Amino acid sequence: MVTGKTLKDKLNLEQITWNGFTWIDVVPSSPREAEYLAAHFPFHPLDLDDTMSRIQRPKIDEYSSYLFFVFNFPRYNKEERALISSQVSAFIGPDYVVTLHNGELKPLVKLFKECQLDEESRKEYMGHGSAYLLYRILDRLVDYCLPILSKVEDNLESIEDILFKEKAGGETTQEISRIRRDIIVFRRIIWPMRSVAASLEPKLRRFTTEDLSVYFGDLVDHLDRIWDDLGMYKEIGEGLSDTTYILSTERTNEVIRLLTVIATIMMPITVVASVYGMNVTLPFQNSDYAFLYVILITLAIIGGMLYFFKRIHII
Repeated sequence: MVTGKTLKDKLNLEQITWNGFTWIDVVPSSPREAEYLAAHFPFHPLDLDDTMSRIQRPKIDEYSSYLFFVFNFPRYNKEERALISSQVSAFIGPDYVVTLHNGELKPLVKLFKECQLDEESRKEYMGHGSAYLLYRILDRLVDYCLPILSKVEDNLESIEDILFKEKAGGETTQEISRIRRDIIVFRRIIWPMRSVAASLEPKLRRFTTEDLSVYFGDLVDHLDRIWDDLGMYKEIGEGLSDTTYILSTERTNEVIRLLTVIATIMMPITVVASVYGMNVTLPFQNSDYAFLYVILITLAIIGGMLYFFKRIHII
């Protein structure tokens, strides 16, 4: 039997029941849903409080009749143009799974809808017990990290392509800082998830008769690969940031050197003009070509300075 309607009026939860196995999905969790779950399941009040609080660290709480999990996964916020953490909480019992989230993780929402609408999906995902269903949920959410990881890689490659172009400037620096922030957030999410995922399978054995070690081992391998790639991207981001700073400093030095050369070359004109502006007798002062002589003198000095700067490779 499948129930797609809410279990109780004004509650943000839906239920699927198939062959005695139940999956309840709460989107989002509030005190009303917590009260309903407390009345129908032996869940500890502190665990229910954790489902409604701000982002928790990934963890496993073990009880005699159920397990409580908290997982975090990355989600890209288009408005803020940044990665943020989205929490999924889960209660696992012998014949039920209760998931609580805010509905922002599309793979989980899609999986629940598939089980609602398609009997083959219910048989595939819910026909092997709660431990297997939890694995399939986590597998989809971990796979959801891979396109985000590819996006980070593409952004790094784009920055690398434009870094050495003349137009690379303040916007490039901001984009590199944004990417490095996403990598830091991504690493902060994945790091505790690795240890939690590694300890899942032994704790879930009491809820299944199947050997799921290979499945959860594959899940851990995916998380380890994501972590390794993030470490590589972190180093690339730091290298691009250092390169941007070096190139920016080099461009600044070039501008300062050019301005210094121009100021130095203009100095003879100021000196000659100041000398010939004095009320003393000077060579060529009374000549009809005095102005021309002054120009020739300054040009000669400027030419000599340019030749000198060229010889010592300043220009």
